Amino acid sequence: MSVTDKFGFPKSHKTNTKFHFGFTTGDIVRANVPKGKNAGTHTGRVTTRKIGQFDINTGTKTLQIINHKYCTVLQRHDGYLYLLSSIVH
Repeated sequence: MSVTDKFGFPKSHKTNTKFHFGFTTGDIVRANVPKGKNAGTHTGRVTTRKIGQFDINTGTKTLQIINHKYCTVLQRHDGYLYLLSSIVH
């Protein structure tokens, strides 16, 4: 979808950014959140946002608004489906 001028002609295009703060959607991450509602250590698939606050799906629940500085990549998204139990020891 592109941005148009008042006559309907395209004047720019949507940027195609694949990485946000070194993460991409589908990466398996470990988040060590020190405080707040989601405090603790969580492991799961990440859904990235441009602003740096991510969602983490652990398989049983979804944690919303986790800052990127608390996340560490365990497995990059490469097109294969991995079980979280095989990555997390």
